[in-house]
Amino acid sequence: MKEISDIPSFEAWAAKSPERKPAAVQDLDLSKHSKLITGKKFPDSIFLSCDMDAAVAGHIVQTGGVVIPNLKGYEFQVHRKSLYSVQELFDGFDINEPKGYELTYDFKVYKQYYCQGKSPKLINTSLARRLHDHSITDALEEELEGRKVVAVMGGHGMERKDPFYAKVARVSRLLTKAGFLMVSGGGPGAMEATHLGAYFAARKIDELTAAIEMIKQRPADGKPGQEYADPDWLHRAWRVMGTFPIPEGKEFACKSIGVPTWLYGHEPPTPFATHIAKYFANSVREDGLLAVANHGVIFAPGSAGTTQEVFQDAAQNHYGNQGVFSPMIMFGEEHWTKTRPVWPLLAAVAKGKEYGELIALTDSEDEIVRRIQMFDPVIYAKKEKPRFKC
Repeated sequence: MKEISDIPSFEAWAAKSPERKPAAVQDLDLSKHSKLITGKKFPDSIFLSCDMDAAVAGHIVQTGGVVIPNLKGYEFQVHRKSLYSVQELFDGFDINEPKGYELTYDFKVYKQYYCQGKSPKLINTSLARRLHDHSITDALEEELEGRKVVAVMGGHGMERKDPFYAKVARVSRLLTKAGFLMVSGGGPGAMEATHLGAYFAARKIDELTAAIEMIKQRPADGKPGQEYADPDWLHRAWRVMGTFPIPEGKEFACKSIGVPTWLYGHEPPTPFATHIAKYFANSVREDGLLAVANHGVIFAPGSAGTTQEVFQDAAQNHYGNQGVFSPMIMFGEEHWTKTRPVWPLLAAVAKGKEYGELIALTDSEDEIVRRIQMFDPVIYAKKEKPRFKC
């Protein structure tokens, strides 16, 4: 189905004769187009979160269309036509205010989400969240189309002074420069390092090193493993962005996508991601994040969440349910063999399977980049006969 998300495209489509094909019209102000709409019929077309008069909406429904308005009473927009930008999600942030994050759009949505319940009893609330997440998935697919995607998983508690934080950032910078699109869970720690590296893809490595020096200076009373709880966590990131803005014209070259969730809304998302696909449902977000990584997943040191993601990805590879087997690189030999001895089990699970030769354990940044660059998804496509003639 054709998707329409700008007024000129809508006008051209709506003006066509009855042979006009059905379309999904997304997030448009159609209040000035009442005459055009009421003069046409819209069988099988869908209007999502569009502004229009009740009579116009009634006409669309009477002529076979579907209208899903933006539900009232929510801090968030039920249906979006694009991912969040940093400016939109952090709208209201004041770098001079110690509690500046609590002034943002993102925090307001999280507060309402928390107060209404992570598993709300009201069906209209759960429906609103599902509709929002559906639109995020649709927008995310558009951003990922045709891209070579690499995901980084790792602990949210990884501090900015941790050597692996810099390692992840350097790997991400090199892969972004090589044309890969970096994605992560979009939060603090290893996730933030992923986007910091991509953010500096159009700058020199010395500038990235200087930025890490700026950003890693913590308050004296900062809790170990909870740097995201520092009152100036976001402020430090904002100062780095002010000192090292993305060079003009290099926005695409520094693109990365964060995929956070309001389930962990007490952790602010990283502002270094240029695009943010924020979800309410963590299950949809987490499984989808692994599924879109068509050129591999790098597992930096992490705890329970990262361990879970290792075997979620292993299951996708084991059964080939994404149509391609892709690399799984365990980054940190000591961590994954001693601190969290996941590697022996992963190696045993992958033994004799198609993806077995795509798993690796290493401390080498160059080895990770080499393996990702060498991977050819055509070679590792799952060979399967069609089950049905569709």
